[in-house]
Amino acid sequence: MRAVRFERLGPAAEVLEVVDVATPEPGPGEVRVKIVYSGVNPTDWKSRSGSTARPRSGFQIPHHDGSGVIDAVGEGVDQRRVGQRVWLYLAAAGRPWGTAAEWSVVPERQAVPLPDGASFELGASLGIPALTAHRCLFADGDVAALPVLVSGGAGAVGHFAIELAKRAGARVIATVSGDAKAALARSAGADLVVNYRDAGALDQIRVFAERVARVVEVNLAVNLSLDLELSGPQTVIVAYAADAPDPTLPVRACMTANVMLRFVLLYTMPVDAVDRAVAEVNDALAAGALTELPVHRFPLEQCAAAHDAVQSGAVGKVLLHIGDAS
Repeated sequence: MRAVRFERLGPAAEVLEVVDVATPEPGPGEVRVKIVYSGVNPTDWKSRSGSTARPRSGFQIPHHDGSGVIDAVGEGVDQRRVGQRVWLYLAAAGRPWGTAAEWSVVPERQAVPLPDGASFELGASLGIPALTAHRCLFADGDVAALPVLVSGGAGAVGHFAIELAKRAGARVIATVSGDAKAALARSAGADLVVNYRDAGALDQIRVFAERVARVVEVNLAVNLSLDLELSGPQTVIVAYAADAPDPTLPVRACMTANVMLRFVLLYTMPVDAVDRAVAEVNDALAAGALTELPVHRFPLEQCAAAHDAVQSGAVGKVLLHIGDAS
């Protein structure tokens, strides 16, 4: 099969190569998926570049998220899964067979049935962003009727956080950095969209809600002062990204607000939390509550350009189009 792989860390154009490798066979408890789309996330370029390198040996086919059709199953897996449309998550976590290839092999629980009506593009966009958004919102209880602040509402995590929060009955505020991103946050269902660069951003939010119950935070260092202004004893600020620089924590201000800080990384989430997120994201998908972001499609051979697009902050979702479903 054709696949993208790297054997050392470094810039995308220098270390990613498109090669022919043996098509993997599923082992016990595994399924093999013919990949239609491979989703590219910030974690993929960070792992490949070495900025968040994880233990590995030998080659690595990148990308955790994807969509496709199961074409073979291993021992112990129901044969009726062959032919099933699925979306994948954490395909490359501790394994060499990421989704940037014509086929990938994953544990069967990581190949989630893709509901009828949901596109392969949307399926490949879920994974890390949607599961992260779910954990940020619901790790500390229900958000029905509560005000929720989503920082970076036009990003993939922010997009799904808005949609999942609205499905749960929350009142959603999204912050963005420009008009195009504001339009995306509004289309996802945010009740209020604010440009965080505006001098009156805090006042605009306070007209809507004096305090918020959750903050889904993409950049704690930049946004912590705004978050604390909107925090109280019932607020949980949940950080899911770690871009430099690290924040300086104003301990007294955090104490005064009685705020809780939570940090989320999908790789180390409790298994039961991942299972709950997968089930509830798929329920939302089946109900039509999750939608696609604008898609930037790249062929397999342009994987390095896809990584560079994500690293440079492309607005929307970057996908590799690997093949068709037949």
